[in-house]
Amino acid sequence: MNRFSEKAMRAWMARGARYLPFADAATPELPLSRLLRLSLFQVSVGMALVLLVGTLNRVMIVELGAPASLVGIMVSLPLVFAPLRALIGFRSDNHTSALGWKRVPFIWKGTLLQFGGLSIMPFAILVLTGQGHANHAPVWLGYLGGGAAFLLVGAGLHMIQTVGLALATDLAPPESQPKVVGLMYVSLLLGMIVCAQVFGYFLTEFSPARLIQVIQGAAVATLILNVTAVWQQEARKPGSGAPSSARLPSFREAWVNFTSGLGAIRRLVAVGFGTMAFSMEDVLLEPYGGQVLHLTVGQTTKLTATLAIGGLFGFALASRVLSRGADPFRMASYGALVGIPAFLAVILAAPFNSMALFALGTALIGFGAGLFGHGTLTATMQTAPDDQAGLALGAWGAVQASAAGIAIALGGVIRDVVAGLPIEQPFGAATPYNTVYSLEIVFLLCAIVVMFPLLRRAPRAAAPQTSA
Repeated sequence: MNRFSEKAMRAWMARGARYLPFADAATPELPLSRLLRLSLFQVSVGMALVLLVGTLNRVMIVELGAPASLVGIMVSLPLVFAPLRALIGFRSDNHTSALGWKRVPFIWKGTLLQFGGLSIMPFAILVLTGQGHANHAPVWLGYLGGGAAFLLVGAGLHMIQTVGLALATDLAPPESQPKVVGLMYVSLLLGMIVCAQVFGYFLTEFSPARLIQVIQGAAVATLILNVTAVWQQEARKPGSGAPSSARLPSFREAWVNFTSGLGAIRRLVAVGFGTMAFSMEDVLLEPYGGQVLHLTVGQTTKLTATLAIGGLFGFALASRVLSRGADPFRMASYGALVGIPAFLAVILAAPFNSMALFALGTALIGFGAGLFGHGTLTATMQTAPDDQAGLALGAWGAVQASAAGIAIALGGVIRDVVAGLPIEQPFGAATPYNTVYSLEIVFLLCAIVVMFPLLRRAPRAAAPQTSA
C-alpha cells in the first residue's frame, strides 16, 4: 500500500468512527467484526417476528381463508412465554455447564426450539386451514400441530433474545453498552425489514408448496444465523461445571433482591406504560390509512417502512448521546415526549386529509419508540445487580413483550367496540382509531410521570459568596 492509499484508508476509518452510529461500539476486547457477528441472533428473532405477525397473518387470512379470530389466537400464543423471560435470564445467570458455558447452552436450546417450530409450522397451517384434506389429515391434528408450532417458535425467540442480550452485556464494557444496545436493536429492525421483503418476494406467486419452502428455509436460516452468532463468543470456564458447596440463590430470592433495588419496580412500570403507548397502533395504522385516508396498499406499506426507519434514527441518536454519559431515563422521557405530537399528527391527518401529516406522525412514532426503547434497555443494563444481567434483561423483556401483546390486542378490541357503538361518531370513520391514539397519549403521559423521579439531577453550581 502506497503512502497516499494509507492516508486515505486512515481518513476513511476516522470518518467511519465519527459518522457511523455504531462504529465506535467496538473495543480491543470486542472488535466490530465480532460484535456484528453476535448481532446475528437478533436477525433470526426479527425473521421469526415478521413471520408471526406479518407474513403468516396475511397468508392465513387472505390466501388460506382462515378465520381472523383463529389467526389472532395462534399469533398470540408466543406471548405465553413472555413472562418467563425473567426466569430464563435468571437460569442463564446461574447455569453450571460441564463445558464451562453459561449463556451458549440457552441460546442453543432456543435455536432448536425455534427450528423445530418452524419445521412443522407450514404443514400444520395447511392442515389447519383445510388444505390437508386431500391426504385425509384430520383438522384437529392441524389445531394441535399449529398450536405446538407457534408455542415452540415463541419459546425459542424469547429464550434467544433474552440470553443473547445478556451475553452482549457480559462481553461489552460499561462505557460501550449504549452503543451495543443500539447495534443489537438496529440489527433486529434491519432483519425485520429485509426478511419482510424476501418473504414477500418469494410468496408473490403463492402456493402451498412455496409456503413450505419459505418457512422451512427460515428454519434453516435460524440455525445458521444463531450458530454463527455465538461461535467462540463466550469464553469457556471448565471449572464452572464442577459441583460447588456454595448455595445458589433461588429465583424467588434473586427476584426479591432485584426488585428491592432503588426504583426497580418503578422502572418496570415505566417500561410497561411506554411500551403500551407505542404498541396499540401497530395493527391500526395501515387500516387507518386505507379506511380513513383512502390510501392504497402500496402507500400504507411504505408507511410501515417509514415507521421502521424512524425507529432506526431513534436508536442511532440515542446510542450516540447515551455513549457520552447522558441519563438513559431522560432519553426515554424525550422519546415519550416525541410520541405525543406524533399521535396528534396522526389524529389531525384525518380532518385535514393529509397524507404528509400522517407520514410525519408515523415517522415520529417510530423515532420516539426508538428513543424510549433504547433508553429503558440501557438503563436496565447499567443498573443490573452483579451477576444478574440475565434476570434484569429478562424482566425488561418480559414486561416489554407482555405489554406489547396486551396493547396490540387491546387496541384492536377498543377500535371494534367503539365502531360498534350505536351512537353518532363525531369524527366519522376516524373516531374508533382516534380513541385508541388518544389513549396512547394518556399512556405516554403516565410513563413520563412514573419516570420523573428516576431522572438524574444535574448538580447545581454553588452560589457565589458575597461579602457583607
